[in-house]
Amino acid sequence: MSHYPVRMDVKPEVTAFFDEATNTISYIVKDPSSTACAIIDSVMDIDYAAGRITHDHADKMINFIKDNELKLEWIIETHVHADHLSAAPYIQDKLGGKIGIGQKIMVIQDTFGKIFNEGTDFQRDGSQFDALFEDGDTYQIGNMTAFAIYTPGHTPACMVHVMGDAAFAGDTLFMPDGGSARADFPGGDAGQLYDSIQKVLALPEQTRLFMCHDYGPNGRDIKWETTVGDEKKFNIHVGSGKTKEEFVKFRTERDAQLSVPKLIIPSLQVNMRAGHVPQDEDGNPVLKIPVNGL
Repeated sequence: MSHYPVRMDVKPEVTAFFDEATNTISYIVKDPSSTACAIIDSVMDIDYAAGRITHDHADKMINFIKDNELKLEWIIETHVHADHLSAAPYIQDKLGGKIGIGQKIMVIQDTFGKIFNEGTDFQRDGSQFDALFEDGDTYQIGNMTAFAIYTPGHTPACMVHVMGDAAFAGDTLFMPDGGSARADFPGGDAGQLYDSIQKVLALPEQTRLFMCHDYGPNGRDIKWETTVGDEKKFNIHVGSGKTKEEFVKFRTERDAQLSVPKLIIPSLQVNMRAGHVPQDEDGNPVLKIPVNGL
């Protein structure tokens, strides 16, 4: 990990917000030496059956930032989520900050631009975002230097963001008893996912790891924080020295049994646009349903 600027002496304050409808955990991460903060993986509420979008989850985060007199500098997306909609532009409109995602968003936009028949008006250059990160890129949250690790496998655009002694895993890893995320979406690859996980597990063992999702395996309470050391020892998919071949075999067989995420159709259309809902020619919000396209 010598080429990544790890700072274990910097300990940001992390506040978690759990969204029960999607089992997503969003975070506000505060620089310990200033009022600056970042939001990781925000959620916009949707009643898919009714076609209704609201912002209760995002408003809780906005109110927390206002109540604590914080300054929002970054709104980070660890990847293009397929199971919840991002509230990034709604939050940005209220509080400012830059929206950032991995540079490989362009691969996602190209792939799903075709699936959703988006046409030439849909920009596939990542320009909907304020910043596109590559492996090892750094950025500032107040006085704290954060950096991004490129971790493809779940999707081609996944990144783990590290802020001081805290790392935000996106869907690259779950809690030790949850294992890892699927790798069967377009552009996903189980072998790449294994290699990406090894990059995360090469961080110092005391690094705090924060999950984007938790489903309470075997009925346990929802949890979202662990450490690199515990993942290395106890993760049921990659811990205790499991080989790449073992992981790929398990992940491939397991993924073949999984159903499509309930919100994949609206999520992909919105999230590849940095959280903006697509519009028809009259400016009305509208979503498409590709038939036999996913």
